[in-house]
Amino acid sequence: MGHLEVEDGRRIYFEHYAGTGQPVVLVHAWGLTAHSWDTVAPALLADGHEVVLLDCRACGRSDKDFADVSITAMGADVARLCEHLGLQRPVVDGWSLGGAVAVDAVARLGSAAGGLVLTGGATPRYTAAPDWPHGGTPDDVEAVLAGAAADRATTFKGVSQAVCAVPVSSDVVDWMWGMFLENGPRADDSLRDLATIDQRKTIGTLEVPVLALHGRSDGFVAFSGVEAAMDLYPDARLVAFDGVGHAPHLEDRDTYLAELRTFLAATGEKTAR
Repeated sequence: MGHLEVEDGRRIYFEHYAGTGQPVVLVHAWGLTAHSWDTVAPALLADGHEVVLLDCRACGRSDKDFADVSITAMGADVARLCEHLGLQRPVVDGWSLGGAVAVDAVARLGSAAGGLVLTGGATPRYTAAPDWPHGGTPDDVEAVLAGAAADRATTFKGVSQAVCAVPVSSDVVDWMWGMFLENGPRADDSLRDLATIDQRKTIGTLEVPVLALHGRSDGFVAFSGVEAAMDLYPDARLVAFDGVGHAPHLEDRDTYLAELRTFLAATGEKTAR
């Protein structure tokens, strides 16, 4: 594990695991930590992959008092971390808000990236627009943030309970809840930024293959928006998970890992050429 200074002496936390296979960078969802990949990282390590996990700005073991917690700032952090570690054509996998961060990072890396995976990815838009009838509104986001400001514990418990459509144990809910309670107040501004950004032009410029893994019953990121975005990517494939909510890697781990492994094998072959 280590820390990387990224802004005015402030640092993000990361873990870098050696491996001879395709490097994979795992970017967590809004307000959570690298531990949200605890069911994925061990499998990738067992497969021989080089694995990097990080806590985004204001989350987990990273510093909390960042001035800039925008999607673009966190995307720059991921790209900088990849360069700092000397990763060779990494695949960046982002969950939820982490998907938008991953898009930004891969766009920055350009041909130095190997691929992009969107796990319930909140991209290219999280909220609806006149020409994008998918998702909620910035006011919906502000209502959640107002609830967190007034009663952080109860609000984040409710969010944790809503993540999965497939029934999960109370232990899983409490595990996510505990991660939420590690974030700092500036993390709220990351979600606020997500409510306004539009990455439609960005995803059209990506030079890498894209795999979207998304639950049809996702209550946070509209499945219809993910479907609509497929034609915007130069090279993308959507895997729909029936009856699954916002966390396909938790709700249908076996299928998730099978799809991810197939994608990593294909990108690894391209890297080796």
